[in-house]
Amino acid sequence: MVRTPSRDVHVHIHQVGDQEAEDLLLFRDHLRSDPEDRSLYENTKRALIDRDWADMNAYAAAKTDVIAQIKQRARSSQQR
Repeated sequence: MVRTPSRDVHVHIHQVGDQEAEDLLLFRDHLRSDPEDRSLYENTKRALIDRDWADMNAYAAAKTDVIAQIKQRARSSQQR
């Protein structure tokens, strides 16, 4: 991941065929097509935004369980 000090963005760089990249795309596509999981993810992020985070890793860790649940549902729906 590359962060820029002048802009509030994160850029993730992956190799072609990287499983993590595939998981991110699966997650993205699932959120686009599933309003319930999209709402769950949105509400999770909104609940976390008001907390004081020591760093971005702590914030990311706080979302991990919800993201894992959504990815599992995405994989399950992909197999149907």
